Amino acid sequence: EKGSDQQKRFEALLDQYRGTQGATIPVLQQAQEIFGYLPKDALLRISKELDVPISKVYGVVTFYSQFHLEPRGKHIIRSCQGTACHVRGAKLVLEALHDKLGLKEGKRTTEDGMFTLETVACIGACALAPCLMVDDETHGRLTPEKAAEIVDQYKKA
Repeated sequence: EKGSDQQKRFEALLDQYRGTQGATIPVLQQAQEIFGYLPKDALLRISKELDVPISKVYGVVTFYSQFHLEPRGKHIIRSCQGTACHVRGAKLVLEALHDKLGLKEGKRTTEDGMFTLETVACIGACALAPCLMVDDETHGRLTPEKAAEIVDQYKKA
């Protein structure tokens, strides 16, 4: 009964903060911890219970990169698109990842919920360009082929 446990925790969270001024961000953070992302119905409830317009709640969620409106994969792949990586072929690496993961235009998480692919402006490992991170591990000096092999390693793990 994962769903009902999540719902109980969410109700307790709302009870704790109901009517509290300035609680939007902490409530969103804790709701995301409960659900793994911020479902639409949770945002509507937060808006109602905190008496904050839904437009304002949505504005906060879309402003801060820590918030996610869709379920995320078990592994988060961050593909660097910074200048050093770009010059050394990051676009081809990203295309290879899209193909390998079977992600169609606009989709960021695989059907099986295993991977979420994001692009980032810089990982800070420019000497290893082009590079990517999977969860907290950095992988550098990539080719499209190496990027696909890295995905296979995480599938096996």
